[in-house]
Amino acid sequence: MTLAELKGFTGDKLKAQAFVVQNNNWQSVAEEACAKLAGFGQLDLLFLFASDSYASYLPDLVKTIYRESGASTLLGCASQTVIGENRELEDEVAISLLALSLPDTGLRTVYLTQNDITQNYIASLPGLISSPTGEVNAWILFSDPFTIASEQMLTQFSAAFPGIPLVGGVASGDFRLRRSYLFMNDQVLHQGALALAISGALTVDPVVSQGATPVGEAWMVTAADGPVIESISGRPAYELLVDTIKSLPLAQQQRVARNFLVGLAVDEYKAEFGRGDFLIRNLTAIDPQSGAIAINAEPRIGQTIQFQMRDAEAADEDLRGLLAELKTSDSSHKPLAGILFSCNGRGTGLFGVADHDATTIKEQLGAFPLSGFFCNGEFGPIGKQNFVHGFTASLGLFVPKDSNSGKH
Repeated sequence: MTLAELKGFTGDKLKAQAFVVQNNNWQSVAEEACAKLAGFGQLDLLFLFASDSYASYLPDLVKTIYRESGASTLLGCASQTVIGENRELEDEVAISLLALSLPDTGLRTVYLTQNDITQNYIASLPGLISSPTGEVNAWILFSDPFTIASEQMLTQFSAAFPGIPLVGGVASGDFRLRRSYLFMNDQVLHQGALALAISGALTVDPVVSQGATPVGEAWMVTAADGPVIESISGRPAYELLVDTIKSLPLAQQQRVARNFLVGLAVDEYKAEFGRGDFLIRNLTAIDPQSGAIAINAEPRIGQTIQFQMRDAEAADEDLRGLLAELKTSDSSHKPLAGILFSCNGRGTGLFGVADHDATTIKEQLGAFPLSGFFCNGEFGPIGKQNFVHGFTASLGLFVPKDSNSGKH
């Protein structure tokens, strides 16, 4: 069990506690969780992530923990794997909790349906959400995989709240049942999305590791039609792809051949491109005859493109590199806590070892309360736009908002 405290602007303490409870019996789990929370004090926000093995008992489990904990706001979801105490509990029945005491912080939960997104209700949120500072510092978002158009939703959040960080994930579980479980206070919901607006003394620093490493050089898209890229820097896209692979050392060629991806630069005004500057998308088809390739995105003509590689080594390197950059660039803010949205395609299936993402975060940033779950899609910004990702670790770090500089 991890506990952290940071001093707020008024002298009151921002406080966080994270822990995991394992038991096949939902009543025993609820009792132990509430006992651990009993001495916490003012509980403004409680994140709860539960194994989908509890599916039949989730209404009782959520209602009991919300009522007995005294939390002002409870949010979370069910998942095939929960994360907590620097562990990723794959194939284990457990719940993970993150409790936060947040003086001088505004919290507002918004429930969204697909109809809200179709009607672009999100565009009205800036005028509807009141906060101590008149602005939203960050969003945390949970969604159902079956009833929400996630890309459309995140595009609307980017437009309504430009430059505001957003992290989150899609609930996971047994896809054969085609049902997910979202938690909002004492309710269990089976559709829609939950969005938490954070304002006041707290914000969220995002770290989005897409698990890919650039290969070859950066080029420019010169002809494209929807997801089909016809030419890159004036050459047939397929021809440039082959030449890029052939230019690599033999060992790297073998790695790339199995894990080839495409990176699209999000900010065209950067002088140089590196890790974290590209939106990573899958290469879905190649046509040697026409020289075209297809990806699961729609690139713009003139957009910078660079081929990418993803495997365990590249994913490890990417996460460590991003965390090291964060530690170097912003050593003034120790995280109060963190929430990790890790793809269900990572874990032991990708890395061959357990707890990779959770332990790497601890190694790079030190110990702090951390909770989260394995997702069916991860939310996080690249540049100033929010996207849905795959095979990604999207980490939200809770830090005090710097009221003097206005920076996160």
